Amino acid sequence: MSTTDAVKFWNGVYAARPAAADPRPNDLLAETVSCLPPGDALDLGCGEGGDALWLARRGWHVTAVDISAVAVERLIGLARSHDLGDRVAAERHDLRESFPQGAFDLICAHYLHTPFDLDRATVLRAGAHALRPGGRLLVVDHGSTAPWSWNQDPDLRYPTPHEVAAGIGLDRASWRVERADAPRRRATGPDGRTAEVTDHVLLIRRTA
Repeated sequence: MSTTDAVKFWNGVYAARPAAADPRPNDLLAETVSCLPPGDALDLGCGEGGDALWLARRGWHVTAVDISAVAVERLIGLARSHDLGDRVAAERHDLRESFPQGAFDLICAHYLHTPFDLDRATVLRAGAHALRPGGRLLVVDHGSTAPWSWNQDPDLRYPTPHEVAAGIGLDRASWRVERADAPRRRATGPDGRTAEVTDHVLLIRRTA
């Protein structure tokens, strides 16, 4: 499907939700990043902006990107309202066509799933190559289908973290997998429902 279709779909997803005044970060971001010194971060598929704002509050300079202009414009407004406009740069990108410029100490891709064609391995490989030495790529994927997910296909299979890492195809001499597991947690959806879900977590560090 075309870029226009993808933009229309994701603009509709975010426009259908009330704008969050202070969106929460993803739990696994806080768990993974709390011990890291702040630097430059890239948030791929920033959505409501909870991760970008959380990082900015902790001293990170964040480039946050999403295909949805609705999501990007909301995040620009939120960053300004929280006096974080100097630490958050929100940009609209269709990652099938463009990738943000720069070098980063942290790149996050939380739930970068879409019903549209997206070569995720190429996107994540570009992210790994955009890391500075010592920088980390954090990929958190769905490992199960939540009741509120837009994709309720009962035959959907989620690749394991090791399969995602293999698909990215990085040279082990320059990148090292630091974490690859499937923790379970109690999650709350946009509509307030709760359910136990599985996450697939992959953390890769650039060593050289």
